Amino acid sequence: MNEKMTIKFLGAAGTVTGSKYLLESGNKKLMVDCGVFQGLKELRLLNWKQPEYDPTTIDAVVLTHGHLDHTGYLARLVKLGFKGKIYGSAPTLKIAEIILKDSAKIQEEEAARANKEGYSKHSPAEAFYDLKDVENTIPLFHPVAEGKWHVIENDFKVRWQYNGHIIGSTFIEVETNDSRLVFSGDIGRKKDLLLYTPKKPEKADVLLIESTYGGRIHPEEESIIPELERIVNETVERGGSLFIPSFAVERTQLMMLMLWRLLKEKKIPKIPMIMDSPMGANVLHLFHASRDWHKLKPEECDEMCSHFQVVSNYRETLALREDNKSKIVIAGSGMMTGGRILNYMETRSGNSNDTLLFVGYQAEGTRGRKLLEGATEIKVYGKWLPFNMQMEHIEGLSAHTDQNDLIDWLSEIKKQPEKVFIIHGEAEQASALQQHIKEVYQWDSEIPQLNQKVEL
Repeated sequence: MNEKMTIKFLGAAGTVTGSKYLLESGNKKLMVDCGVFQGLKELRLLNWKQPEYDPTTIDAVVLTHGHLDHTGYLARLVKLGFKGKIYGSAPTLKIAEIILKDSAKIQEEEAARANKEGYSKHSPAEAFYDLKDVENTIPLFHPVAEGKWHVIENDFKVRWQYNGHIIGSTFIEVETNDSRLVFSGDIGRKKDLLLYTPKKPEKADVLLIESTYGGRIHPEEESIIPELERIVNETVERGGSLFIPSFAVERTQLMMLMLWRLLKEKKIPKIPMIMDSPMGANVLHLFHASRDWHKLKPEECDEMCSHFQVVSNYRETLALREDNKSKIVIAGSGMMTGGRILNYMETRSGNSNDTLLFVGYQAEGTRGRKLLEGATEIKVYGKWLPFNMQMEHIEGLSAHTDQNDLIDWLSEIKKQPEKVFIIHGEAEQASALQQHIKEVYQWDSEIPQLNQKVEL
């Protein structure tokens, strides 16, 4: 007998961040991804709202990959009483651990600083979750093998399949109640310098597909290297430094690889290259330990790392930001929502010889997006600072695939899905993908709204 099955869109519906979907079948509840909202203040405030579901009744969480907007709510969920198991690929769970610890530490530090300097509207300012909450979350992690079916909570058969994007990233197939649901997660690029081509689903009764770049076509990654070469050389000629806000997972390693190759080929001068991201350093170790998930040979990884100074403590950051010699600094976070890049902005944002280079997606409402849209001031640690740096944006370096590859990713689904939901995109991008899917496959699709519940 078919039992009623529903899905509730708790995040990444009508927006990019906060991926969180609650699947109910019979009396079982499965959460797919468990991310935080980033960007616009009204979205960030949703993180703090008491959830409309009871975390104690969720049986398990399955994760597509380790990024904060897919895993950053886990410690909060545990804080609110969740006691089930959390499943994902081994690299995903390691990345989630790294990111959650880093995030909790940043939140604790920012709350302490806000209370000390009195710039928070909340008294006292509190961390969304702390390191103790993270320590309570890690024991719930259960790694799964990629490409194999696993039975979760007796009611759900689940398979994780390689998806590019970042190390450990997968799309998830859930079989329950005679239906197969496919959750795309974030789909990587077919041609990536570091990662292999994503696998494709072959069957989907219900399909949820991301649309971060649903209306865009990326330039080839190889064509981007000359652009990076130009930006480095022009910055050095001005006597400035190049600052790259970068996501600690995969984009940081990709930037390191490109800069190392340019240096090796003597296309850029030999200046200090700094990776100021404790999280990025941890992810580099993960690259060494996860050979099956990426293309980089161990010796390449070693040689590349030998050319970078990896910052180990905050005092080094403070010294580096006062040093006026030309250098290249890669620092988190990628959308400038927090992290070490803000320490550099505090003293360097007014320097017109320096360059700020964006290499990843900038969500609506983030500092990165505001600067790309022409802001002449930047708010750092409660203070407004003038922004006079040269600004560059290399398109096509995002870990997300573009419209062409999203359409191609669907090409092996043999039978039209009963329902297609377009998620994880701003309105314009989601609409563009919806239209293109209709043109190519003649499939109707829906762009769900936040907290919408659909019976399947």
